[in-house]
Amino acid sequence: MRVLLTRRMPPDAAELLSGAGFAVELIDAHESPPADELRRRAAGVDAILCTLSERIDAPLLDAAGSRLRIVANLAVGYENIDVDACRARRVWATNTPGVLTDATADLTWALILATARRVVEGDALVRRGAWPGWAPLQLLGRELRGATLGVVGAGRIGAAVGTRAAPFGMNVIYAHPRVSPELEAAGARRVTLSELLAASDFVSLHVPMREENRRLIGRPQLAAMKPGAILINTARGAVIDEAALVEGLRAGRPAAAGLDVYEREPRLSPGLAELPNVVLLPHLGSATTQARSRMAEMAARNIIAALSGRQPPNPIGGASDPPPRA
Repeated sequence: MRVLLTRRMPPDAAELLSGAGFAVELIDAHESPPADELRRRAAGVDAILCTLSERIDAPLLDAAGSRLRIVANLAVGYENIDVDACRARRVWATNTPGVLTDATADLTWALILATARRVVEGDALVRRGAWPGWAPLQLLGRELRGATLGVVGAGRIGAAVGTRAAPFGMNVIYAHPRVSPELEAAGARRVTLSELLAASDFVSLHVPMREENRRLIGRPQLAAMKPGAILINTARGAVIDEAALVEGLRAGRPAAAGLDVYEREPRLSPGLAELPNVVLLPHLGSATTQARSRMAEMAARNIIAALSGRQPPNPIGGASDPPPRA
């Protein structure tokens, strides 16, 4: 059986798949392949191991043909996959939940600290030789103790971010459709999004990329934020209206932002990169050696299960239907 890896990935996946007796075919490039190349290379394969950057749609599934049993995403999010098209063709679609929670939560805190203490501005000042020496009013930031952290979306990652706030002496509130036992146990309080925006010194976004969350944070929400508040996004770029964010940052509402994701990755909205009060990262949320290794292993085990006639451990949407396909 043939398994296509859509780009270079941690070696764990290929090693597990080869060890299970599958023929591994790699598109040997760092970047995501063009759609026409992906369709050509997918023809006749039994499984596809892809990333968020590859669009898995009906034309791609049809190009792969009737042998295809599973599309395994190297990510928790799956907005790149047409899950309904997969289901209609009896193709499993899987993701990698849980294994990147700590890595993404840690990066969120890196952005909180970097924006609060103006770390990137300070680094740039020193590097360009413009630092005149210590001064009492130079690059003043803000302390975390006593500040309020608002967590928007209290799934695995949001809960992990919120529970990390206690050692910093922060108050935590969160907006989520359901009560979060983890956050409640840590002393957090559940509020509405409007209440959270008005009360938070730091707003951290952790909602999934569903249509109802598209541009969840736009001009009205930015205007409703507390003066001096900082916005952090390690969820998905389209959760924020990026053009509105550029306007808001210019006007000081929010006072600063830390972003790991963008509305039209890898492109940025005009003006965003020129702003001094935003920290910009290239989608590094799960980018640790350990997390990416675990993701690759989980994706490979999903494929091994599906090609062995079993339900994969992590089907998108829970236990679904796939079987009949000859």
